[in-house]
Amino acid sequence: MAKKSVTSRPELFTKKTFVFLRELEKNNTREWFTENKSRYEAEVLFPAIAFVSQMQPGIAKLSKYLLAEPKRMGGSIMRIYRDTRFSKDKTPYKTNVGIHFRHSMGGDVHAPGYYVHIEPNQCFVAAGMWRPPAEPLAAIRQSIMDEPSVWRKCKNNSRFTKRFTLDGESLKTAPRGIATDHPEIVDLRRKSYAAVAKIDDNVVVSEAFVEVVVAAFADARPFMKYLCDAIGQPF
Repeated sequence: MAKKSVTSRPELFTKKTFVFLRELEKNNTREWFTENKSRYEAEVLFPAIAFVSQMQPGIAKLSKYLLAEPKRMGGSIMRIYRDTRFSKDKTPYKTNVGIHFRHSMGGDVHAPGYYVHIEPNQCFVAAGMWRPPAEPLAAIRQSIMDEPSVWRKCKNNSRFTKRFTLDGESLKTAPRGIATDHPEIVDLRRKSYAAVAKIDDNVVVSEAFVEVVVAAFADARPFMKYLCDAIGQPF
């Protein structure tokens, strides 16, 4: 009787991923990257594609409006090439892996979504909206002012606060038209409505990584729904 073949899962991130990213940080040149491109693909890109693919069922359970696209380009995996046009730092490559499971109604990193950041000693997952444009930003602030108790209940949810912290830059003063002594002024001054949860490098290279990320995203689901409701998008 013939034995059944066992198909193993595509390999996800390993310690080699972090070794490559550390070496790239020390050798951030086009020449070095070209010489090591096959390593980049084997140790960073292909594991990222496999990770996004394995995240698809979990993302679909969170919301049918979230995209998990395991593509080399144009999907959930952010480009490793830096946009240096307006930056003093002209190094050509990012030294991290960025993966964005964005809302289907938005087309870029400013859309509502979940995010995974892989960088030596600086890994984290995030949920929310990073630097939203003026209109959705105003809508979120208005939602907070209209029903502050709903906002407080959302951001103070015990499952959410146990894992996540609201992060990002804030205005130095109150937004135009909002009193500086408003009870929710700390949150009304935010430029981003993003929550971050740190993850240890050892978790990233473990077999449980997908499960850990899906669980973290589930804890942030009420926060994500609040933001989407505020800007008039389904979730």
